[in-house]
Amino acid sequence: MAEAEFAQFVANRQAALLRFATVVCMDGSLAQDLVQDALIRTHQRWDRISAMAAPEAYVKKIIVNAHLSFRRKFSRVRLVDEFEPRAANGDHAAQSADRAMLAEELAKLPQQQRVVLVLRFYEGMTDAEIAEVLGCAVGTVRGYASRALATLRIELADADSQLNGGRD
Repeated sequence: MAEAEFAQFVANRQAALLRFATVVCMDGSLAQDLVQDALIRTHQRWDRISAMAAPEAYVKKIIVNAHLSFRRKFSRVRLVDEFEPRAANGDHAAQSADRAMLAEELAKLPQQQRVVLVLRFYEGMTDAEIAEVLGCAVGTVRGYASRALATLRIELADADSQLNGGRD
C-alpha cells in the first residue's frame, strides 16, 4: 500500500516540486536533479514521512537543504549561465520583460537571501517556518529578507532608470 501511496504523491506533486526547486536554484537542470534526489530520499522513508502532517513541506525542506549543500560544495563552479522563466499563456510583453528582469536580479542574490524570498513570497511561509526549514533564528531570516529586498529595490530602480534613459 505504501508504494501506491508514494506513487500517487509523486504523480500529484512532482510538477509543483519541480517549479519550487527551479525558483529556489534558478536552474532547471539542477532543479530536476534536486527533486529527483529528494524523492529518492523520501521514498526510502515514506512510511514515516507520509504519517507527517505535511509531507510535501518535508520534501521541500530536503530540496532547500540539498540546494544549499550543493551550492556550498560547488560555489566556485558556474554550471548554467542563465535562467529562462517559463512563458505563461497570454502574457504581455511588458510583464514578460518585468519577469525576466526580476529573475535576472534574483539570480544575483546570495543563495540564502534568494531562498528566504522564495520561501516567503512563492511558498507563503512565515518567518518562523522559514527559520525552521533553514535551521536558523527568526532574526536571521528577517535579516536575509531585508538585505535581499533592499538589494532588489536598488537594482530594479537602477534598471528602471536605465530603461527610461535617466529620466526620473
